[in-house]
Amino acid sequence: MAVLTDPDLLFPSEAHPRSLARDLYAAVKELPIVSPHGHTDPRWYALNEAFPDPAQLLVVPDHYIFRMLFSQGVRLEDLGVPTLDGSPVETDGRTIWRRFAEHYYLFRGTPTRLWFDHVLAHLFGIEEPLTTATADRHYDTISTLLQWENFRPRALFERFNIEVIATTEGALDDLRWHQMIRDSGWEGRVVTAYRPDAIVDPDFEGFSANLDRLGDITGCDTGTWAGYLDAHRQRRAFFKSFGATASDHGHPTAETANLSDAAAQELFNRIRRGSDDERERKLFRAQMLTEMAKMSRDDGLVLQIHPGSWRNHSPSVFQKFGRDKGFDIPTRTDYVTALKPLLDCVGLERDLTIILFTLDETSYARELAPLAGVYPALKIGPAWWFHDSPEGMRRFREMTTETAGFYNTVGFNDDTRAFPSIPARHDVARRVDCAFLARLVAEHRLREDEAHELAQELAYTLAKKAYRI
Repeated sequence: MAVLTDPDLLFPSEAHPRSLARDLYAAVKELPIVSPHGHTDPRWYALNEAFPDPAQLLVVPDHYIFRMLFSQGVRLEDLGVPTLDGSPVETDGRTIWRRFAEHYYLFRGTPTRLWFDHVLAHLFGIEEPLTTATADRHYDTISTLLQWENFRPRALFERFNIEVIATTEGALDDLRWHQMIRDSGWEGRVVTAYRPDAIVDPDFEGFSANLDRLGDITGCDTGTWAGYLDAHRQRRAFFKSFGATASDHGHPTAETANLSDAAAQELFNRIRRGSDDERERKLFRAQMLTEMAKMSRDDGLVLQIHPGSWRNHSPSVFQKFGRDKGFDIPTRTDYVTALKPLLDCVGLERDLTIILFTLDETSYARELAPLAGVYPALKIGPAWWFHDSPEGMRRFREMTTETAGFYNTVGFNDDTRAFPSIPARHDVARRVDCAFLARLVAEHRLREDEAHELAQELAYTLAKKAYRI
């Protein structure tokens, strides 16, 4: 039987808090899903075509899965992960699925195991554990169901009770799929988010050509600092016209700067000419975070900062397979010093929302909670990426609540590319939060009526408020 079919999953083992957690969870388990930031593909909702075979849907695109298998010696080519140069990889879905099933034991104790078992049990009605012996039966069951109309993207969107989902597109994207969704008349709410990394990070591949393209799209002179900033404003407005309420910034660090207009213009000129000075390129990224914050103050987009990942840590894997192939590794991240220039500029703005994420858990109690606990513009994003897990969520609540409270956080954010896992991820978050609240009630630190109100806020309301959706 799949793990998540147990009604007391992730609840306390002691009888009294477990009973409280059950009651809290029962009140929030059916609430609509608000997914304010993620990476699902908008073409799914636009075209509403049947998903491909089980391997292409559930294994090949999921870096949580293939990074674990790769760590145990399974080649990415053997899992069907596409190569940049088109060199051969495994294309038979059943073969890939069997290989995955053979190694499924590797995920024992991981959040991937919780999510995947939830998908098998609650989406596909499968009650047998995935093993080598059951692999073909599960593959056939899922393959058959994926051909049904009620397993197409829009039907699943509605079945999952998704109220709104935000995808994330690069600043140069034409948003054609969002236009197609809009033109279709479908009532599912799918919005975009503005991700400008390719035009604010001088180390991003093709940066100079990207700025040229930005100028072509907007008609702005991106050879000048003023024209470059105007181009950003135009693109942000375009994204807002397709429902965007947030921008997203995946910088190596949280470093910010607040240069004078003259100094910023001179820095841009050097960067535009192709400066190879690492200090200048770093300073430009830092300045652009502050510029994006100032634009958010003006246009109302929520600013998300996702720093601290050493992207593409293996150059050979990056060169062969490209981005997002499991080799983004957490690093130590400073916020108190790094954010001070930005906070000096806009940190006291009450109508601005900046959501800080981290992959460095040591910063929760030392830096993020104290910062968000006093600066009106700041909120703490939920446990993210490697820490989107039961233990990671518990640590997050334990280390931030005493200093920042609950209301300087923003609920849950699944941040996923794996569409079928969205209900599983939200279910885990709701269970962990209900267990945490139950403990506070059992310890007489919170009234039961307050816990019920907070459970609703953490599962649903805070995300809507923070992301203005």
